[in-house]
Amino acid sequence: ARLSLDQLALRPGQTVAVTGAAGAYGGYVVQIAKSEGLNVIADASVVDQSLVKSLGADVVVPRGDDFSQQVRKVVPDGVDGLADGAVLSELAVGSIRDGGSFAAVRGWGGTGERDITFHQTMVRNYDHRSDLLDQLRKLAESNAITLRVAETYDPTEASEAHRRLEARGTRGRCVIVF
Repeated sequence: ARLSLDQLALRPGQTVAVTGAAGAYGGYVVQIAKSEGLNVIADASVVDQSLVKSLGADVVVPRGDDFSQQVRKVVPDGVDGLADGAVLSELAVGSIRDGGSFAAVRGWGGTGERDITFHQTMVRNYDHRSDLLDQLRKLAESNAITLRVAETYDPTEASEAHRRLEARGTRGRCVIVF
């Protein structure tokens, strides 16, 4: 989430759209973006709308393949940046204004259309940045971001935690307690 927002390089007052906002990545993008003064439009299923709103989204649009159209109803010229946690890829590009930015979490390289800058968000690019982890710690201590835990597991149940994550739809993190 931190890397994606850094790649998008948006300034306070600009607008970011977030797909998969109820998930761990998307939820953190919403919270960090709000802490940095960005306007946030995020998607959610009907059951997750109140969660996404509670994370700080200014506008929640219905989750689905028509994400771009839903966003353009709110921001007709398109958003400044997009963090694509739901991996909508081509289906989400239309939500971005000409010259905007797109951060993809599964290595998608984009289409290069309308002068949109496409970024691939890879955790290994920031895994050595303890200064950024410290910034996130401070955000958590100030309650600007929440540490959502879906469930805790004993180390002997690690495979079950992985199965739950692979099934998708987990709201929060699976934590193995040693």
